[in-house]
Order: sequence, then C-alpha cells, then structure tokens
Amino acid sequence: MNILYCGDSNIVDGLIISILSLIKHEKGNLNIYIFSMNYEDKKSVSEKAIKKLDKLVKEVNKDSFVKLIDVEKFFLEEMPTSNIDTLFTPYCMLRLYADLVPDIPSKILYLDNDVVAKRSFKEFYDIDNSKYELVGARDFYGQYFYSKNKIKKDYLNSGVLLLNLDLIKKSGSFKKSREICRTRKMLLPDQSALNKYCKPKLIVKRKYNEQHAMKKDTVFRHFTTTFKFFPYFRTQKVKPWNIDRLHDILKCHDFDDILEEYQKIKEDINE
Repeated sequence: MNILYCGDSNIVDGLIISILSLIKHEKGNLNIYIFSMNYEDKKSVSEKAIKKLDKLVKEVNKDSFVKLIDVEKFFLEEMPTSNIDTLFTPYCMLRLYADLVPDIPSKILYLDNDVVAKRSFKEFYDIDNSKYELVGARDFYGQYFYSKNKIKKDYLNSGVLLLNLDLIKKSGSFKKSREICRTRKMLLPDQSALNKYCKPKLIVKRKYNEQHAMKKDTVFRHFTTTFKFFPYFRTQKVKPWNIDRLHDILKCHDFDDILEEYQKIKEDINE
C-alpha cells in the first residue's frame, strides 16, 4: 500500500503516532512517502526522523519503507501566493504537487498527520478507484455549508483521500487547484480547490474519516478542530500528541499503547 504525508518538521509527532497506528493494524508492505521542504523559517522533516521511521516499518515488514521527498523546486515554481499567510500553512498544500513528482505511484492514500488508524484500513485502500480522482468521506461541518450538491452533500474532507494520480494528471485538476490557490485567497485553500476541480469523486462512509468522535466501526480517527456550542460557542482543538488533553477533554484512551511507544521514539529522535 502506498501512503503519502506532507509537512514540515512540526509534523514529526503526528507522523510517529500515525505510522505506528498503520503498522499496528497492517503487516503488509507499506510504501510511505513524505513531501517536505525548507521554506523561510520552517524546516524540512529531518533525515534522522525519516531513518528512525524507516527502521520502524521495516521491523514489521522488511519490504516497507519511509522516503523523504524534497518538493521545494515544485513549490517555488507554482507557489500558492494568495494563500501563503492564511491560517493553513503552505505545507498543507504540498499534496497538490503530487502529480509533478516523478516515480510516485498512481494509487496512493493521502493522510493528514493527525489521522490515527483504529483498525485495518486495507478494505478502504482496496476500493476500486480506477474511475475516481478522489475517494473520501464528507467533511463533518463543511458538507452542510460548502456542498454544491445539497442533496448528495458532496464536499469531502481532505485529511483522508485515496488518490488516482493518473486521472488527476489527465484532467489537470491538481494544476487547476494550484492555480486557484495562487490567484484567490480562500478559507480552506487546498481542500476547497480539491473539491472544486477533482471530478469524479467517490464518497465513502464516515468510518473511514471520523472527524468528530470514536465509533465502534471507526477505521481512521481524524483529530480535526471541532465546535462546541454549550455552555458557550467555542472551538476545540485536541491532537493525538496532546496526550493529557486527549485523555481529559476527549476521554479518549483508544490509542494509549501507541502513545506510549510514541513517547519512547520521540525521546530517541530528540537525543
């Protein structure tokens, strides 16, 4: 299975946890690609972290790997100029360059670094996506506000996406997405662009990208920002590496074994 993550050095906590969850539930061959770069004061994911993660996955399956890919040259050629200083950093948009990077397999599963597997995801990866540029679940909130089709509620969350890069290259949808991120400022730049240009797309069940609360059938738990309305309106942001907040606020102990291992690996990388 081919997996893609994107980000700067700040995603390492999430990478460790997410990858630990993948190899816990799937012992098959995992080809993990990480798009990163140095940009202004931000740094790329370190080679040391990559080597540690590569060793980690090989302990489960010797044919698995974690590979760092520097996408700086692609980014600088087509920078998302209008969205450089938005709430979402430019690193969020690095997946939009996947069609330009050589030797990336056509079928690849993109994951945000705050996505944690609760059980085997092979069933999701094995979906026949030969006719779809994107396979994903609806955005928990955005489906009600941003969907073009109000009946189908066709606005997808971009944190868990099964991509068909052959179709994406053929249609030019990523190229169009990069162009609109360059010319138009948007609230959710790359997610909005992907929803606008990637057609056709297959909508799957919420269990493959659970953004709100753990359910019995959850496959991927995505720790997105949520809204709370009582006793007053506020946003709530809890990431899997915020262990105390995860326990105290979300009452989530589903990943404690993974988090224990994560702390050991993080300490080793920091040393």
